[in-house]
Amino acid sequence: MTQLPKVLESKTKIRFQDCDPFNHLNNSSYLNYFMNHREDELIKKYDIDIYKLARSIGKSWVSSTNQIAYLKQALLMETVCIQSQLIHFNESELKVEMRMYNEDKTQLKAVLWGTFVHFNLLKQKRETHSKAFMDLFESVNNPVNETIFEDRLLHLKPKLIKRD
Repeated sequence: MTQLPKVLESKTKIRFQDCDPFNHLNNSSYLNYFMNHREDELIKKYDIDIYKLARSIGKSWVSSTNQIAYLKQALLMETVCIQSQLIHFNESELKVEMRMYNEDKTQLKAVLWGTFVHFNLLKQKRETHSKAFMDLFESVNNPVNETIFEDRLLHLKPKLIKRD
């Protein structure tokens, strides 16, 4: 059996409509870039299409909390590299860390911790993960040492935040 990647990675270009008047990626747009990355990579790497699941079985995941730190601006037409990994899971929740870097990953631009609740759209309530999902999550879980977001930032910051 092929081992699935624990860290998902993709590159994308920062677009005009997502920027503020100073040509910086708008704060709210970071969430869109992170979520689009994660959705696309889940399909490519894990064959999980959250929208197809919602249509076919009435279950998917909803975002319940986000913590984000904006560390260095992402600029108009810049290519960025986004990585994500599952850092914690239980019977009904997933916690994912997502990081945005410059193209060569020498500068950390933003970090997000997002929590997603497995949700039954038909019953409008929290759902328990199936055994198949629990097995998948166990195989790709890539926890970090820090359990507090601010501590994680302190761990990451000195390594990858270049000052211009």
